[in-house]
Amino acid sequence: MTESATGTKVELRFDGKLCIHARFCVTGAPHVFLANVQGPWIHPDAMSVEQVVEVAHACPSGAITYRRLDGQPDEQPPPVNLVSIREAGPYAFRAPLVIGGLDAGYRATLCRCGASKNKPFCDGSHHDAGFTATGEPPTGKVDPLPGVDGALKVDPLADGPLKVTGNLQIISGTGRAVARTTTAYLCRCGASSNKPFCDGSHSKIGFSTAQ
Repeated sequence: MTESATGTKVELRFDGKLCIHARFCVTGAPHVFLANVQGPWIHPDAMSVEQVVEVAHACPSGAITYRRLDGQPDEQPPPVNLVSIREAGPYAFRAPLVIGGLDAGYRATLCRCGASKNKPFCDGSHHDAGFTATGEPPTGKVDPLPGVDGALKVDPLADGPLKVTGNLQIISGTGRAVARTTTAYLCRCGASSNKPFCDGSHSKIGFSTAQ
């Protein structure tokens, strides 16, 4: 499902399997990303390359990526590894990601409702599943870490949580620090009473990560 369009200064790529329809592309760059049209819908030259790159960085799922053709560097890792908890929605990661052993860029939205058919990635199923979960959990341990960046390893455990290792700051939907840690087990069955952290509820409800 990956599509690409090449302009004079940048190549844009779109992976529909990762898209969560956050709509930052069509609202931030409506002349570059044309909504609801037949035929070509990505037009990299309709805005300056700096503006196009800024909009691509706003895409939380990593569905939009780019390759610069003007000699400037491509996307760089963020200065701080973050995972944002979206209200009644997925985890939004920004870090140099290794997911399931594979390099996964710097942006990803991972399922926390348990209903996605594209696990570990969000596919929007939380809407139909009626998933409800706060994006503002209480603040926990927020002691400073030895580092704030570096590779972040995400291992989706079979029929269990997301095991995350590396320097990580977990933030609420409004940006408040919820936790700073180097190891976290994040709920992805949707049933934990201690969201965003796993409390073992996946075993009680018979959660399966089989697609």
